[in-house]
Amino acid sequence: MEQKGIWLLLVILILGLSALNEAKEAPLPCRCKIDPKTRVNCGPPGITPQKCMEGGCCFDSSVPEVPWCFAPAPKKYRKVCPTDVKCRVNCGYPGIPAKTCKLRGCCFESRPPGVPWCFFPKLVEEAGCHPHIDDSELPSCI
Repeated sequence: MEQKGIWLLLVILILGLSALNEAKEAPLPCRCKIDPKTRVNCGPPGITPQKCMEGGCCFDSSVPEVPWCFAPAPKKYRKVCPTDVKCRVNCGYPGIPAKTCKLRGCCFESRPPGVPWCFFPKLVEEAGCHPHIDDSELPSCI
């Protein structure tokens, strides 16, 4: 019985260590355009550009005396009104005026009948620096 416990701990330890070693996605170049004076260090001294970017950080060695491996700018999100009526989550009440709905920060569409007309928008991560996402490119219930 004790041996099973040791094996279980060993498996958990191996899985935990493998999760720590997984490479993160390199940030888009636009997220690395940060004022050098405001850079936040993201790696140990002497880190290679490859290791820095594998860790999900930005690398730029063109400016001395500031971190060369640094945290990228945060991801940006935008609100999108779901086009599929099955994805609408009610944000109002029956008969809510469009103005009141929009003051709540919600989407309003007074058709079709039988579904919420005032509904919450979904947050969608922007794919690039200046993205243009068609609703056709979004999953049905974003």
